[in-house]
Amino acid sequence: MEVFWHDACLEHDTGTGLWELPGRWDWLDAPEPHPENAARLRTFRHALAHGPVAPHLSWSTGRFADDEELARVHEPSYLAGLRAACERRTAVEVNTVVGPGSWDAIRAAAGTALAAYEAVAAGRTRLAYALVRPPGHHAQPAMADGYCLVNNAALVAETARRAGRRVAVLDWDVHHGNGTQEVFRDTPDVLTVSVHMRHGPWGANHAQTGAPAESGASNINVELSLGAGDEAYRRALAEIALPALAEFGADFLVCASGFDGSAFDPNGRHNLTAAGYRDIGRVVSGLGLPTVLTQEGGYLRGYSALCLHALVEGLLGLDLLEDPLAYVPDDAQLVSADLAKAKSALTSWAFCASAPGGRGPA
Repeated sequence: MEVFWHDACLEHDTGTGLWELPGRWDWLDAPEPHPENAARLRTFRHALAHGPVAPHLSWSTGRFADDEELARVHEPSYLAGLRAACERRTAVEVNTVVGPGSWDAIRAAAGTALAAYEAVAAGRTRLAYALVRPPGHHAQPAMADGYCLVNNAALVAETARRAGRRVAVLDWDVHHGNGTQEVFRDTPDVLTVSVHMRHGPWGANHAQTGAPAESGASNINVELSLGAGDEAYRRALAEIALPALAEFGADFLVCASGFDGSAFDPNGRHNLTAAGYRDIGRVVSGLGLPTVLTQEGGYLRGYSALCLHALVEGLLGLDLLEDPLAYVPDDAQLVSADLAKAKSALTSWAFCASAPGGRGPA
């Protein structure tokens, strides 16, 4: 497995404030670092470079994306405005901050994701992980959102689509992959599947609900109740995501890989453990598809790094690190109702026809 990295991704400085909100808060004694900061990515890199999985990985340096590549999934006017905004520290959206180092980081994240794609497309590796920031899966064609500025996963998927591949995007970040949904809503040869917590819309730049009602012929939303843990994700993949990928006939997979679904993440309300992420890795690897993974969320950086390590173990068929923290009970009582609701919206999908609660065609 090949991991792709670019030092410029560390130059995106999101500053401090009240958690994710920039600015000065007079009643706050010590401002907090923005959760999407360089230290989290350095910690992720350190875990893979120094953990027991290290001998099983190779590392490659990414590159910068050019204007034509970025415009494959974003409107040129949006990109021009974003580049101009990066000349000074400013919030381009309520919790999404840019500054003088951000434009290079944005281009490095996108280009490094494309470098990972190029390695897989050339047959050099079947699995490539783009360890990048800023994350991307909330970025829409003309809109920043949720720390995301350019949609790295969508860019990889669109590039693969243009090369004639039938692409599926599987997103397990705890938040709905609304940006990817918007990029490919009317694209029949790209399937987007997002498994996420129920959170609804959160502002002008995130009007999508993430509910099953937004599912369609090329988009599937699996919305899980708060507290969903390992068993919920196992079932969501086994009962919906994998059958959908098979019915769609995907021959290339892009994964939006977030760890903010973990039991200890301050930006999510799910209870995945490292073992749960290891299982996700095993499932993805078991598909046998050429696969590119792009780094998305995960904000308690120590435990997120452990979960990343576990996911990579699963991708490689290994079981190496113990989890010293997981103790939250895995309460799966709401899973059946959540999955039945997700399936009930998939009226045009054959795999739901005989599923409990399904209403698909016979």
